[in-house]
This record gives sequence, structure tokens and C-alpha cells, in this order.
Amino acid sequence: MNAFDPQDADAERASDSAFPAAAAARPTPPVPQKRDLIAGLEKGLSVIAAFDQDRPRLTMSEVAALCGLTRAAARRYLITLEHLGFVTSDRKMYALTPKVLRLGQSYMHSARLPRIVQPELHKLAYALKEASSAGVLDGADVICIAATSAGRVVSSTLQPGTRVPAYCTANGRVLLSALPQGEVDAWIAGQNLAPLTPNTITHGERLRIEIARARAQGYAAVDQELELGLRTISVPLKSYRGEVLAAMNISVHAARVSMDQLVNDCLPALLQAQASLRTVL
Repeated sequence: MNAFDPQDADAERASDSAFPAAAAARPTPPVPQKRDLIAGLEKGLSVIAAFDQDRPRLTMSEVAALCGLTRAAARRYLITLEHLGFVTSDRKMYALTPKVLRLGQSYMHSARLPRIVQPELHKLAYALKEASSAGVLDGADVICIAATSAGRVVSSTLQPGTRVPAYCTANGRVLLSALPQGEVDAWIAGQNLAPLTPNTITHGERLRIEIARARAQGYAAVDQELELGLRTISVPLKSYRGEVLAAMNISVHAARVSMDQLVNDCLPALLQAQASLRTVL
């Protein structure tokens, strides 16, 4: 699956003119003046973001190195965050507290997108008896903003707030396919395409073709590239103006559902949900 087939380039060339007009023409946010930015807030948030699943506990020196801070500055940020209740310390090791969840809850409770998408995911998942989720692109990753399992637990990544690499997931490829080709090329060039499973596409040109394929056909299907046993199919969620806001998928276990079954049985329902959501997004 990782081998690069030059014939697949036909799919890429055929889709070069198929960029969504709204995505290509989407307004670019104005670049703020440096004097308008609060450097302390930016650095404080970077300290929080330094903690993750692989680094749940950090020393002051590690925080300084990860965030590009002096040790003295890292100390002040950690002391402040601890005073506010977002960080706890024990024997020179620091960790986040559950209070950090309030930051994510503020988004989940106030943002319109998850509240609109969640009911449709429930309908979709229970109709198909398979897990469903929606996500948005954030740098190299896709962040899950809504999900439901419908009683099928196929992956621990299918829950709100989790992050997965965009290059080897169906939601990721759908979201990348909405970008202009120049942005896609730059994005691929900046990625470490690690082989998470024997099926993971790690060849940059092959990935570029798969993203072009998703753009041309309007969906992406991924076979056990993120996790062995996990197959996923995804479609973009568009606003009424045609702008891609998120991606929505169905995830199944490979032992139960073949790739052909995944496309034939799940894609029509996904497209129906996509059309329903487009009227309200």
C-alpha cells in the first residue's frame, strides 16, 4: 500500500482544477500588528500546550526548552499557572490539573459547530450501528470536536478533544483536500510521515495523490493507516457558501467490514448527513 504508483498521478492531474472555489477564495484574516499582541498570554498558553500524552509531567527546565523560554521565565509562568489552579507541582515535576478542561469546555459549550453536528452524528451512528465523529484541522493534526460510538468502541481516538495525525486519517485527508495545492505541498513538506502501521502511507508524493483523490471524489477512505483494525470513511462538512468547516466520518473494525462494504454501505448515509448539515452550517 505504501508503494508509489505513477499511474495514480492521473487522479491528481484530473483533480487539479477541482479545488472548492469557496476554499480557494476564503478571506484571509488580517495579520495583527506586533504591538497588539500580548506576548505573555501567548507564552502562557504555550506552557499549557507543552503537556500532552507523551509528556504528562515536566520539569521547569523541560518546559523552558519546549517553549523557547529561559528557565527564569518558565518558573514565573509555572508559578502563575499553579496559583491560578491550572498546574500542580510535586518534587520539581509539574503537571496540568483538571481545571484546564474548563478551557476546552468553554469551546464545546459555546461553539456553534459541535452543537449542530452532534445530533446528526447520533442519527448517523445509530442508523449504521457504527461509530461516527467530526473533526477540524489544527496544524499537523485533526482535533475531534464531536463523536458518538453507538455502542461500537473501535478506537480510543474517537472522542471529543482527542488529536490524531491528519496525514493518515480520512478526516485529515478530506480537510487537507479543501486547501489550495500550494498549501497542501507546504504542509506535506513539513510533516514527519511516520509509519504508524504497515499500511501507513509515508511517501510524500503518494500522500499528495491520495489528498487529490479525496478532492476529486468528494470523500476519503483510509484502511488501517492510523491503527491496525481501524477503517474510516469521511466527507467534508460545508457551509451553505461551500466553505469546508469540518469533516465527518464513520469508523469500523476491519474484521467486520471490508473497504468495499465501508464505501457501499456508509458513504450514502454520510452524503445524506452532509447535505442535511449544509443547510444549517
